[in-house]
Amino acid sequence: MSAQPRVLALIALPDATLEALRNHYGFDCTRDYRPDGSLPDGDDAASMLSTVRAVVTNGSTGLDEARMAALPALEIVCAFGAGYENVDTAAAARRGIVVTHAPGTNAATVADHAFGLMLALARGYAPLTEAVRRGQWPASRGARPTLTGAALGIVGMGRIGRLIATRAQGFQMSIGYHGRAPHADAPGRYHASLVELAHASDFLVLACNGGPATRHLVDRAVLRALGPHGYVINVARGSVIDTSALLDALEAREIAGAGLDVIEDEPNAPPALLAHPDVLVTPHMAGRSPASWLAQRDALLASLAQHFGGERVERAVSVR
Repeated sequence: MSAQPRVLALIALPDATLEALRNHYGFDCTRDYRPDGSLPDGDDAASMLSTVRAVVTNGSTGLDEARMAALPALEIVCAFGAGYENVDTAAAARRGIVVTHAPGTNAATVADHAFGLMLALARGYAPLTEAVRRGQWPASRGARPTLTGAALGIVGMGRIGRLIATRAQGFQMSIGYHGRAPHADAPGRYHASLVELAHASDFLVLACNGGPATRHLVDRAVLRALGPHGYVINVARGSVIDTSALLDALEAREIAGAGLDVIEDEPNAPPALLAHPDVLVTPHMAGRSPASWLAQRDALLASLAQHFGGERVERAVSVR
């Protein structure tokens, strides 16, 4: 009987996923689990790394060419989730390494989270709770904006963007969107200019891919266009918003507030961002729910089984 393929995990994984890897691939947390993203080092590191045939990572941690080079037996890189922007797919392709991801497995959870941030910001859940704790009940009962009938702008009309749009329709929101090109079957009006979309929106939700193509897509001009009554919500990647521009816009009251599940240089959030009363920050967990974790586990196991079973890997990434 041949030995089980060795799997190396470079990200923190749910217990159910670790257990599944133990059962199917003899995964050893003391040897194969590197949740900080580092590769083993020391005298016997090269020998250990030479037997790794699969890596589990995600879009944030990724896997660059240098780390791939330290894994001579590597055959497959699995992103635990939809994002894979920091996996060097070109380097993988040159070596014939398969790269997979799990699109759609956490999309509904992310869409729910985006709406939670919108409601919490507009209705002022966090500052109003603090006001009540301080005994300021009567003084804190002013009118707050709501979502019903408001204008929603979505950046990125992919799986998550479409689920956000579906939820928005339940609030009778008008919908606009921006992306590389319009979609004939997408709800709402396409805006080729992000500045124009921001100007037309009360809430601007970022649900696009990360990576160089969208780095600082939301800059000061976009935030100024959103305006003093507008909110920006980011459930995409921290790099999509220019953090300095966001801080300046908040300080100048050019926007009403921000809901951020992701930030640049995670987890090091600027103190001024955390201290701002009209900013909500969650720790990059919009896609995390029991259901999404199970779906991501199942997608990971399916990709590994297909690859090592000599089958076509359904969730393989196409390299352009």
